[in-house]
Amino acid sequence: MYLAANLSMLFDDRPMSERFGAAAAAGFSTVEIQFPHFHTLEELQRARDAAGVDIVLINVPAGDPEAGEAGLASLPGREADFRAAVDTCLDYARGLGARKINVLAGKPPSDAPREEIWKTLISNLRLAADRLGEAGLAVQVEAINPVDVPGFFLNSLDSGLEALARAERENLQLQFDFYHMAITEPSLNEAITRAGHHIGHVQFADNPGRHEPGTGTLDLLSAIAALRATGYDDALAAEYRPAGRTEDGLGWMADFTRAIS
Repeated sequence: MYLAANLSMLFDDRPMSERFGAAAAAGFSTVEIQFPHFHTLEELQRARDAAGVDIVLINVPAGDPEAGEAGLASLPGREADFRAAVDTCLDYARGLGARKINVLAGKPPSDAPREEIWKTLISNLRLAADRLGEAGLAVQVEAINPVDVPGFFLNSLDSGLEALARAERENLQLQFDFYHMAITEPSLNEAITRAGHHIGHVQFADNPGRHEPGTGTLDLLSAIAALRATGYDDALAAEYRPAGRTEDGLGWMADFTRAIS
């Protein structure tokens, strides 16, 4: 395993173009970006190359944030928008060298029939897995807790695993966020064990507060041990809201580095 920094949340006191260098200076050799399409590809390429870091994961564009959209994949009637978002994401993934893509299910209309929502989601997940898989990319689908994002369709480990089972694509995996799963599941460690080989990418934050490790009550080192027992050996991405200046809250890195080495 290795550590990665989520540049959409960390080093947030400076523009995106400067966050790459800040992450490298803090000891990260790998980063991820939630929505790179809000920046030009050339800007991100220059910042990446100057910092000498790799980009492991980006998200498919999630719709209009000003309208409260948090993903398009489960929204009936928005299939064309989702296809266009996948194409945009593919261009950025190729240009940035990302090898994983996260698809957000989103918040479907409350009056939409549940099975129609599932049908839409599975069709879109298959499209994304097939289209992105042709480029050698692994596709993630993420369950997000309903406290932070009310109305999000995939809001538990069970629903995430059901999406994988229904879609039936080998390159479709579970993006497992310790923070979200600690809220939705009775036991984080048991959830890790149950997800097992379906886990394709991991993110973390402490709870409550979604701040850096050590600010809440989660035993994240124990969670890492449970993750190791599943055979997972890939990115462990810091996706939290810094309680202050990012650099002042990185004391957790030494313990995490020992835990994953």
